[in-house]
Amino acid sequence: MTARDEVLARIRTALQRGRAPAPVAQTAGQPAYRRHGDTTDEASLIRLLADRLADYRALVHLVAADSLAGEIAAALERRGAATAVVPPGLGLPLPDSVVVTVDGAEDGHALSAAELDAIDAVITRAAVAIAETGTIILDGSPDQGRRAISLVPDYHLCVVDARQVVELVPEAVARLAGTASRPLTWISGPSATSDIELERVEGVHGPRTLEVLLVTR
Repeated sequence: MTARDEVLARIRTALQRGRAPAPVAQTAGQPAYRRHGDTTDEASLIRLLADRLADYRALVHLVAADSLAGEIAAALERRGAATAVVPPGLGLPLPDSVVVTVDGAEDGHALSAAELDAIDAVITRAAVAIAETGTIILDGSPDQGRRAISLVPDYHLCVVDARQVVELVPEAVARLAGTASRPLTWISGPSATSDIELERVEGVHGPRTLEVLLVTR
């Protein structure tokens, strides 16, 4: 029996018995599966996340909490955004120079794909961010909104707090346990793909530009 056959057999047995499968013994010489990161320094995690995001061609800024309002305004001005869509529970200071539409406001109106496509920017917070992979995760909470608003507009401005940054994927999954039943959006840089000639094309299935404000404490 191969190792694959053994694993599948254990899964089938566990499903029949209604319990979790027994752990498969670790092969000698293989590294242990890490569930917790080794980095405890918050500043180091922030720097790692910023580096990974930059590798994905995202625009990244480290900002202090007391300057967040100015940084949001500056980012939208650099982009030339005159309109923006936000989730109903965003709770961020927005500049008066931008016309803001709240998706799913008190009247329950959710913007159509065509309406979202006509808007210059979307602004959200995040549920968690993974430093090692440079990934930001949205879980549909009120400060992030439904998936469509972060996928249709061409520019996504995302605000991530330092306390939301973890080192490894398993740590992020653990934090998402309470919202795992919702549709999750995992973002690793701007939307991009490559064709058969390895030509990179951005904005095919999401925002062409991702700008991240990492709020330090």
